[in-house]
Amino acid sequence: MAVTRIVALFNLKPGVSVADYEAWAKERDLPTVNGLKSIDKFEVFRSAALLGTDAAPPYQYVEIIDVADMDAFGTDVASETMQAIAAEFQALADTTFIVTEKVG
Repeated sequence: MAVTRIVALFNLKPGVSVADYEAWAKERDLPTVNGLKSIDKFEVFRSAALLGTDAAPPYQYVEIIDVADMDAFGTDVASETMQAIAAEFQALADTTFIVTEKVG
């Protein structure tokens, strides 16, 4: 079964500090999501720059979620634990989730 990659692009909501978000991500989000049986790998990246320009990136953060089993992921996301994580994340950030398919 092919891995499905979800890319999340997001900015922190007004009033949310980088330090608070990153502490939450390290302590709650990363270990919880990486602990799901449906997940191959989950990583969070801070946007550093736009290549070839001094302009600020349009998003502060990027998440890469490699899902081994989308059906199981649906079950995992519906769990009480993941509902709590999702609610916490929604309070911290405005996010666009993109489900991708590999070309070739």
